[in-house]
Amino acid sequence: MRVGIGYDSHRFDPGLPMVLGGVTIPGEPGLTGHSDGDAVAHAVIDALLGAASLGSIGEHFPDTDPALEGCDSLELLERTVRLVEERNYRVSNVDVTVIAEHPPIQPHAGEMSALLATRLRVRPEAVSVKGKSNEGMGWVGRGEGLAALAVAVLSHIDDGDPLDSGSRGG
Repeated sequence: MRVGIGYDSHRFDPGLPMVLGGVTIPGEPGLTGHSDGDAVAHAVIDALLGAASLGSIGEHFPDTDPALEGCDSLELLERTVRLVEERNYRVSNVDVTVIAEHPPIQPHAGEMSALLATRLRVRPEAVSVKGKSNEGMGWVGRGEGLAALAVAVLSHIDDGDPLDSGSRGG
């Protein structure tokens, strides 16, 4: 079993759509970024890469690569899962916390979990997404942007995982 922690943060940009965990949230300012700015997907990618000792998101998907400009971060997540599987690991579970004053995360958490689970090749109940306020403190509390933390657990492909029950699909 391997465990990784991921973090990402982005500033708000009212000229962009808000995408978190693959879900577009209407009426909210988007997030700056070279890709679609999906801080949830980016934190999960970093957690997976860390757990597999594969470096960081910037090493695999640099913001200097013009081919990645505006790309769908869930596609990058799928590519990351393939990298992890090439190392003979599979995702067991992922836990994500979004730290933001807005948008509210809970109304979208189930959809985010389902979309992430499909790309991670796990059941939706193996992915937890939740939101926390920063209680008005710091740059997040002032509403300048948001941050996401993720923890990923990987199991060696040959190991049994009672949470997985042999299922590889979402």
